[in-house]
Amino acid sequence: MLGRGIALLSGALLLSGCVTAKVGTDYAAISQKIGPPKAGQSRVVVLQRKRDGLSMAICACDVKVDGSPMGKVMVGTYAYADLPAGPHQLVASETLFPGDTKRDFTTAPGRTHFFLVKSSARHDSIAGMSMIGGLAGVAVAAAATAGTDNLGPGEFIPLDESTARTMLAELQLAD
Repeated sequence: MLGRGIALLSGALLLSGCVTAKVGTDYAAISQKIGPPKAGQSRVVVLQRKRDGLSMAICACDVKVDGSPMGKVMVGTYAYADLPAGPHQLVASETLFPGDTKRDFTTAPGRTHFFLVKSSARHDSIAGMSMIGGLAGVAVAAAATAGTDNLGPGEFIPLDESTARTMLAELQLAD
């Protein structure tokens, strides 16, 4: 009950900003309810697949677009935001993870742009080393992977609409 109250309050705060953002699992129902982006606007959807079995290759990413929070995208969820068409930046961060993932992109008016977020190679390395070596393992893995292009916990992979809608439908079916 408290979690739902916090979620509702967070949603109200997000709606009061310049970016409209939502998080959930049933995108088909939401997209039918809200319709396409308004004139001059675009929509960005970031999703993470549901995982089968145990895996450390997951990212509980806090996603922002142009510095405004979209939401936490965890396994089997998505977040979306409506924003003006034009250039934008997605950023993924994770609590206690040393670094951010950044992706610059440009949106077109009236269009929905989809991104899959998955754990980065650096995230997987640090997670694996933390299982083996605790905090010392994290420090070693963080230092060893610091020279990579992506210092963050995830990767943003653009998806075509057909693939994205199939993945989004699978999220809803898995609930």
